[in-house]
Amino acid sequence: MKITRTSDWRDALPFETPMIADAVMPGDPARCVTCGVGAEPLPRTALWAVKHRHPHDPAGSVRLYCAAHTPRVPTAADTANTGGAARARPSRSARPAASRTPKPAEKPALVCPDCFMEVPPTGICGMCGQRVA
Repeated sequence: MKITRTSDWRDALPFETPMIADAVMPGDPARCVTCGVGAEPLPRTALWAVKHRHPHDPAGSVRLYCAAHTPRVPTAADTANTGGAARARPSRSARPAASRTPKPAEKPALVCPDCFMEVPPTGICGMCGQRVA
């Protein structure tokens, strides 16, 4: 059996783009998430719906904002002025290699010529007591 995601109304919304809430999700008056529960509910025509990315839900999460708290959408001019490429993460291949100290070459293990057992760093065989150089 193959499990797939069901169709969701949030799929039609673009990420980080404010849209009038009444056009996206009609319903009862609601509150702005920034104003909080102490504020009066506003009609959906006065609220903006913004779909944000969510780390655990690929469909994202939609939040409602009043006109005063609607997140500003960066324009092409903003990214050109700030050097949009500087803000983007460089790819792995473009990153400089981390300076790591090279691992010391491992010495081959010493083996006792009589017992054919590996000798510990002390150089004395644990079975027969012979010193191996």
